[in-house]
Amino acid sequence: MASKLPDLGGGGVEDGGGKKWPGFVQFFFVLSVVLCVLLYAPRFIVLTPTYGLDFFPQPPPNVTTSPARVVGDHNAGEVVVLDNQLRSPCSSLAGDTICCDRSDFNTDVCFMAGDVRTDPSSLSLLLFPKQPPAANATVEERIRPYTRKWEALIMSRVEEVRLRMAPPEEEPGHRCDVRHDAPLLVMTAGGYTGNLFHAFSDGFVPAWLTVQHLRRRVVLGVLSYNPWWAGTYGEIISGLSDYHVVDLLHDKRTHCFPGAIVGTRFHGILSVDPARLRDNKTIVDFHDLLAGVYETAGDTVVVDDVTQPAPRRPRLGIVSRRGTRVIENQAAVARLARTVGFDVDILETANGLPLPASYASVSACDVLVGVHGADLTKLLFLRPGAALVQIAPLGVAPIARGCYAEASARMGLHYEQYDAEGHESSLSRKYGLRDVVVSDPEAAKRDKGWGFVARVYLGGQNVTLDLSRFRHTLTRLHARALRVRSLHPAP
Repeated sequence: MASKLPDLGGGGVEDGGGKKWPGFVQFFFVLSVVLCVLLYAPRFIVLTPTYGLDFFPQPPPNVTTSPARVVGDHNAGEVVVLDNQLRSPCSSLAGDTICCDRSDFNTDVCFMAGDVRTDPSSLSLLLFPKQPPAANATVEERIRPYTRKWEALIMSRVEEVRLRMAPPEEEPGHRCDVRHDAPLLVMTAGGYTGNLFHAFSDGFVPAWLTVQHLRRRVVLGVLSYNPWWAGTYGEIISGLSDYHVVDLLHDKRTHCFPGAIVGTRFHGILSVDPARLRDNKTIVDFHDLLAGVYETAGDTVVVDDVTQPAPRRPRLGIVSRRGTRVIENQAAVARLARTVGFDVDILETANGLPLPASYASVSACDVLVGVHGADLTKLLFLRPGAALVQIAPLGVAPIARGCYAEASARMGLHYEQYDAEGHESSLSRKYGLRDVVVSDPEAAKRDKGWGFVARVYLGGQNVTLDLSRFRHTLTRLHARALRVRSLHPAP
């Protein structure tokens, strides 16, 4: 499926609709691991666009100049719902208004209702009201649109966007070069999103839950846009929006929108909380988005025999890491799984396989097994009812559970965590079984701090699974897979 590369063409008033085809690879990779999950205070605003909305991404007919109207929870004419969350502190704002919610620990989100225009020279969004603003109206806000606002260092590397109420005399200097018939979502491809886990948890899941109710009638304005991001995640980008991506840092034209959302909601790690959304969507609906875009994109992808009818034996995928947190006896674990009754796929990481092919492999699995790491984010590719077994290296159990246990439950997956013991860790060879690093990891972490955790427990050990112990896990999961298959036979 096509991604939307930014349109950097010449001047003239253009429609913002249309498709672009994906670019290819380059750019960056970043590591990070501490987790923070806080519930989000919901909110809700709607607006009637200044430019009449056509519900397909086609050139608008004649541009209208009727003023934007912000309403409450009503279907008043042709209305665009900007904020899909419940009990929003911005729900009562009037038209031609800027409203920001900064109450969440993880993220700030701002809304602009009315005639919104980009100012590339200052990385600003300008709101041109049709009437003079009220004396107490918000006239300026600044926001860094990323979902880790508690982490000062990485936030300092995310570009700040200025939102400003502009006086009428500035309008001649900001005439529209590109006029869009859908609102803007400003998000970033920076931060930690070069890492698969963060790309989804910090980026695409929050973006989706923020705009999914718009049904792809939203324009993505991306900070730190780069070809690697567009090429890697082009299918998901197309699942979020039917429009060109706007590269906010490099597109020097003035883009005009009937409203804007700056920043994204955050419900938790790989999480969508239906209780906070007007339409009660869940992470299973996000999985359905992935299934839609990747199964379409994967029509021409051949991955071994994954496209063949489901075998009688349950399929187990082993995520094969390189570098650190490697299963040193992986071949023996695969043989054990086969004797238990599984067909086994070894799923290599960092092999350059396109995500549609990874989706095809993982979605065919009844059980996915892997050591804690970013590639377990692919649990989002599993069918609801499948199982995830996360192997937590010594000293990593709480971090591992925090990343994927709740996300698996919300996905409708069966989750198990296999916590490696001292004799299964390569640290036992370095420190000895009696050293506190091996015998009491929690005490060692308290004494030595986060830097030691990152360097030693996360970045400095592999595992050799105790096959007798792990056999019990595999036997239990094989029996469960057979039960699930009997209840939901393959077509």
